[in-house]
Amino acid sequence: MKYYKLAETEEKFAELIWQNEPIGSGDLVKLSEKEMNWKKSTTYTVLKKLCKKGIFQNENAVVSSQTSKDEYYAKQSIRFVEDTFGGSLPKFLTSFISGKKLSNNQAEELKRLIDEHKEV
Repeated sequence: MKYYKLAETEEKFAELIWQNEPIGSGDLVKLSEKEMNWKKSTTYTVLKKLCKKGIFQNENAVVSSQTSKDEYYAKQSIRFVEDTFGGSLPKFLTSFISGKKLSNNQAEELKRLIDEHKEV
């Protein structure tokens, strides 16, 4: 997946789609009007923009995702670690847990995740 940083309103709109997909474009217009106070033209303009980015598709008046919510947020997290901590996951974790104590369950879960993703 390519990296896309969505504006706050685009992200809110994307959340509406992810929560309701697949959704008819007409229903999306109504939902956007109700939830975001958007006009039809605004909904279609932003939808077209997000479709061009490869996040959603609008085929036969049905809107669905090409990039899942989990994929999108995973990429945002990776980008944050790269930009803020030079891509160092240990530096990120050290910063994240500094001053906190992990429960035994949290520590075991982290160990399990590390073992699952360790290069062999």
